[in-house]
Amino acid sequence: MLLQVFTLLGALGMFLYGMNMMSAGLQKAAGNRLRGILSAITSNPLKGVATGVGITSIIQSSSATTVMVLGFVNAGLLTLAQAVGVIMGANIGTTVTAWLVSFLGFKADISILAVPLMALGFVMSLSKKDKYRNMSEVIIGFSLLFLGLSLMKSSVPDLRQTPEVLQFITQWTDLGFGSVLIFLIIGTILTLVLQSSSATMALTLIMLSMGWIPFTAAAAMVLGENIGTTITANIAASIGNSNARRAALAHTFFNLFGVIWALLLFAPFLALVGKMIVWVFGLPNPTEVIYSAGLDSTSNEATAALYGVSMLHTLFNLFNTCILIWFTPLIVKAVTACIKAKPEVDDSKVKLKFINAGHIGTAELAISQANKEIVHFAQISRNGLDYIRQAVHAATDEDFEIYRKKLVKYEEIADRIEYEIGTFLNALPQEDLSEETRVKTKRMYKIINELESLGDSGEAISRILSRRNIHGKRFTDKNVEKIDTMIELVDKAYGVMIENLSVKEFTQENLRHAIDCEIEINEMRNTLREEEILRIEQNESSYQSSVYYLDIISEFERMGDFMINISEARQ
Repeated sequence: MLLQVFTLLGALGMFLYGMNMMSAGLQKAAGNRLRGILSAITSNPLKGVATGVGITSIIQSSSATTVMVLGFVNAGLLTLAQAVGVIMGANIGTTVTAWLVSFLGFKADISILAVPLMALGFVMSLSKKDKYRNMSEVIIGFSLLFLGLSLMKSSVPDLRQTPEVLQFITQWTDLGFGSVLIFLIIGTILTLVLQSSSATMALTLIMLSMGWIPFTAAAAMVLGENIGTTITANIAASIGNSNARRAALAHTFFNLFGVIWALLLFAPFLALVGKMIVWVFGLPNPTEVIYSAGLDSTSNEATAALYGVSMLHTLFNLFNTCILIWFTPLIVKAVTACIKAKPEVDDSKVKLKFINAGHIGTAELAISQANKEIVHFAQISRNGLDYIRQAVHAATDEDFEIYRKKLVKYEEIADRIEYEIGTFLNALPQEDLSEETRVKTKRMYKIINELESLGDSGEAISRILSRRNIHGKRFTDKNVEKIDTMIELVDKAYGVMIENLSVKEFTQENLRHAIDCEIEINEMRNTLREEEILRIEQNESSYQSSVYYLDIISEFERMGDFMINISEARQ
């Protein structure tokens, strides 16, 4: 008996591992397309729902879709209203898994093909082409999923030989509406523990097909699974920004509302499901089937029950979406009222803004979040340029000290953001990334390193100005005017660099604009250096002041080098 239990747990683990592997392979194979689909979403709720259905049907994981959506909300790529629509669609898309398991996992013994399919997947994994390696994960994951399902079916106790198990369960099935609530709680808890509504659905289908529980209990478990599945989203959003947490709460509101109306209309809802099975498939009404340990899992009655659960799951989410899609603005207002926005922090406390919600199960799509964070990093870096200008223009030592401290703080901020983005990228499981995305990740490491160097330059200029002040030197008005001209050129280069980081498709024209800015900075550096050397030779300037002045000009030229390196890294 103990061995049988461990076999069941191992089979469940194989099912979950296969599901995750198949989902990861599909994400890698379709990662760029999914990013494009998400970026094309408009404020139209119907398009958001269609997107959620499509993406979840492709990657076979509503949790992955929901967590991905939370990340995109956190990154500012989706509004809260758009996210609500996508989450509604994800709930519909996840019903595909139940139909897949019902059709293939019980009606036909797909596990017979599992091992040959694994052999095919292994051969494809040896390919040098990225798309074949991704598809090999899909095939092997698909095989493990149905092999695990087959093992689960074969490892559950035979109730005809161990009727005491059935007696233990049946004592909860004759309590009327109380039984419905008990099995709803069981479905919720199982989903919370397994962190997969698909795994709980598979267990529900097995218990139903083998006569462990009646159709009403299975229906209640499905409703419970829709409550339990929201926990994944709430865990992922717990460290995100306010909008990410609101989107997760909207998911909870959506499913709770559906469960409430389904419970209030439980009897007529099940009657509708039964009539649909009779009408669509010509099978017996699952609500009229007598469930017992002697039920043949291959009979029409058992098949009707399986299809009935899948139909209930689909109709539940379809009806729920059709009702609530018209109330999306009210849902947004409700979750906004429940979760207040965090107060804005000043620049001295700048941290990651867009990737706090993490990338659980969405490694391929996390790249978009990281890119958004890098653009934010570049904008923060550009703000430091104004403090350089203020430090140069400071009329007193007290004023200068204010801006010197800000530049030192900005250098520390740059170090911290580089480290946190690098840690985020490093945490992405390499095996879950396509080759193209790995290349993008390497470029991102280069970019954040150069952005950190821009912060170093700002602090270096503050040190040059400090040494100048210690030695009691000052720049002439003409020197300050020339520095302002250089700052304007660097600021222009910043604008081009940020645009190059923001564009979806980087072109040679984008690179040419960056090169033009660097050439302007280099030429201005050369011109100013020659002019200042001439002034030194003609005794029109203090040599020591000129050294500090030229050092600052050279540091601006170095900043131009860092920025062109960043644009070149986008190629």
